[in-house]
Amino acid sequence: MIAIIDYDAGNIKSVEKALKYLGEDAVITSDRDVILNASGVILPGVGAFGDAMEKLTTRSLDSVIYEYVSEGKPFLGICLGLQLLFENSEESPGVKGLGLLKGTIKKIPNEYSDNSGAENNTIITQKVPQIGWNSIEVNPDSSLLKGIKSGSYVYFVHSYYLQAAHSDEVAATTNYGVSIDAAVERSNVMATQFHPEKSSEVGLNILKNFINMCK
Repeated sequence: MIAIIDYDAGNIKSVEKALKYLGEDAVITSDRDVILNASGVILPGVGAFGDAMEKLTTRSLDSVIYEYVSEGKPFLGICLGLQLLFENSEESPGVKGLGLLKGTIKKIPNEYSDNSGAENNTIITQKVPQIGWNSIEVNPDSSLLKGIKSGSYVYFVHSYYLQAAHSDEVAATTNYGVSIDAAVERSNVMATQFHPEKSSEVGLNILKNFINMCK
């Protein structure tokens, strides 16, 4: 059974629906014992970094996450769930994240410079948040993204992005005016900035990979 952590952060039911579509037993819960006894845990979420951390700490779910991860069982963060695994975010200065991984969560710029062959740099304006499909470059060593080809498209909804501190923990990258670390993986801790549950067949295959790790 896979536990989906409930901390009122949104985008939880769609993850449950995707897992059940794949035939996996899944439960949405904030119960410590249920989470610790699960074969896999997913931390999804959309919303603000600071609000989410307050909800996790108020319910003592941060300590449950630390305990679960320390047991070496598979843990997957999705979207905001990826960002919360890191130490802090520009979205909520002064708020400490879970700190399970190292890197910087930064604001996606509204403008960027395009100097691809032009004599003078061109300033490109882009919409933030990034909402929609974008291709990813996949690290072939990633277990979470096993069988996913570089150039595959996945679905993003986010205003902040990750710059991981350690390149060997980056499972996939994408580009949206800046280079974005779109997925990370270190031992049993994995996360995607994109939404696998909303990414059609590619996303379902990623969730299948995670389910297989939980067997």
